[in-house]
Amino acid sequence: MPRRQRNDSAYGLSVPTDRTAFGAFLRARRDRLTPSQAGIDPFPGPRRVTGLRKEELAFLAGMSSEHYSRLEQGRQRYVTDEVVDALARALQLDEVEHAHLKDLAAPRGRQQVSSWEAPQRADPGLVRVMVCLDHVPALLLGRRMEVLASNDLVRGVLGTSLEPGSSFMHWLFLEPQAREQIENWSEFARAAVGSLRYEAGRHPHDRRLVTSIADLRDRDLDVARWWLEHHVADQTSVTKRLAHPVVGQLAFGIELVTTPHNADQRLVIYTVQPNSYTETALPLVRSWMNSDANGPPWEPAGRSEHLAE
Repeated sequence: MPRRQRNDSAYGLSVPTDRTAFGAFLRARRDRLTPSQAGIDPFPGPRRVTGLRKEELAFLAGMSSEHYSRLEQGRQRYVTDEVVDALARALQLDEVEHAHLKDLAAPRGRQQVSSWEAPQRADPGLVRVMVCLDHVPALLLGRRMEVLASNDLVRGVLGTSLEPGSSFMHWLFLEPQAREQIENWSEFARAAVGSLRYEAGRHPHDRRLVTSIADLRDRDLDVARWWLEHHVADQTSVTKRLAHPVVGQLAFGIELVTTPHNADQRLVIYTVQPNSYTETALPLVRSWMNSDANGPPWEPAGRSEHLAE
């Protein structure tokens, strides 16, 4: 993968109270909203942006232009919830974006320094659920998209060992096989970057998360590009289309399950439509895996004979 020269000042993660990330997110959301979309006539005068001008957003949020400029430039030390709510309404943010903006605005007293240095243990309840769902692919992800556990089918479907402690994000972006196999890779991967940015806003003091994001941005141009879009996501239901080298085309609905007492672990379940080809193909994947104790080697999609043909 092509590498980029690292620029730490662009990450906007190391010191959340300097409002770097807060101002950058405001600018990104302001640039995507036109006056007509916001329901106002453009203010008179020269226009150098396609989105809202600072004074237009300030007007929509019910504040002075000077106050808004201080917010976007990172010169406002304290940002109240009322101001965040007003900005969210003016920028037409969705629920996840609104929550992300509030996370970025939180003063030091509301931010908790991360103690996530010890290895994370898989939640026993979620593991039991995963065991009960052995007829569909499933895996348990922890902090920073680290793999905590996985079942046989998800390993057979994805063609990777998914060892506990490994990074699902590193497989998704740094393994060429992932890009070849996931037919809607760009859509799925961009949403994953949005989830990483959302987590970075929730846990700005998590140094390992910051380092992991920096590493991905250095090593992959797509991560670097999508990161600068400031897109945030908290995906609970997405679609993944896969080209399996043996059974052919598979389609899954990806559902995430968490528990109230452990929101930092997510059980990822690959659901299937009843009576679909994917449902009938999964037992073939299991048989293929069991045909060799070490598992048959992967071949690029489309170069082997499919059992479905």
